[in-house]
Amino acid sequence: MTVRHRDGIHFEFEADGEAAVVADARNAVGEVNVVSHAHADHTFRSTPGTVVCSAETAAIAAARTGTEFEYVDRAPGIDLVPAGHVVGSRAALIEDEAGRRYCYTGDVSIRDRCYLDGFDPSAIEADVLVIETTYGRPKYRFPPQADLESEIVDWIRDNDDRPLFLFGYSLGRAQKLQWIAREATERSGDREILASESIRDVTRAIESATDLSFDGQPYDSLRGLTDEIVILPSNQARSEWVERTVDREDGLKAGFSGWAVDDSFRYRGNYDATFPLTDHCDFDELVSVVCEIDPEVVYTHHGSDEAFADALATEYGYRARPLKRDQRTLGEFC
Repeated sequence: MTVRHRDGIHFEFEADGEAAVVADARNAVGEVNVVSHAHADHTFRSTPGTVVCSAETAAIAAARTGTEFEYVDRAPGIDLVPAGHVVGSRAALIEDEAGRRYCYTGDVSIRDRCYLDGFDPSAIEADVLVIETTYGRPKYRFPPQADLESEIVDWIRDNDDRPLFLFGYSLGRAQKLQWIAREATERSGDREILASESIRDVTRAIESATDLSFDGQPYDSLRGLTDEIVILPSNQARSEWVERTVDREDGLKAGFSGWAVDDSFRYRGNYDATFPLTDHCDFDELVSVVCEIDPEVVYTHHGSDEAFADALATEYGYRARPLKRDQRTLGEFC
């Protein structure tokens, strides 16, 4: 089997070059199509063939796109294991006809966070690892999760006399912000947590597929706020209506992302505070995933793919190369 980066990651049989398994494509074209999780850049517009994903991912994707699809949570030669990225996220273990094992992580995090358990690389046996490298540079090192969540709780409690506007992805970060905000407000008990309708749509899908529950309530208006905590999608942080509302209500804005380790992130979102709360591995955690699995070959993709592959090759002795579009084999990178 060879690996190709096209629309998604293609795992192809050597003999015919056809896509036996396609992971996270926008247009599902494989005999088997794996969806690692329900973020928009990992789901598809068409669904031929067999779709392999978790029940949670199927429910969330249907809620976000309005299209339901049939799925299975395993297929011949394919097993799914929790990836620790968002609710329902899975890594795929693929075995070819020769018994060679491939691990495709999708997006991944080994951290236990709020209600979510992290990915466990020690349980994975694979000859080839295909790993996302969003934060694959040494400057991306995040504080311990418990310390980070405590810092966020303290910031919310320290600003209990004015509205707070918290920004994170609608799937993943927004639910964790509701979880952390609930912890921060348990002492007072009367500080309201509000969430946008788009976030509530995703949250309801998660609640319907799991035993989780979240505190974000709907709002008709954001006028006359006092100490409410408002959770909004990160892509609205610089929208005119948000800026007007924050100014009018004398609020504070906080952004949550791994990119917060860069000072520029604060200015891009015009935030008053930023925190590196993320659903991805940092650099050291990515290295630990590779070392725990200890594959013969590592393909990197997305983010810092070239930098991370170079670090693996030069500092850790792995055969590692970035998986560029349309290149098929490791030899073609040499």
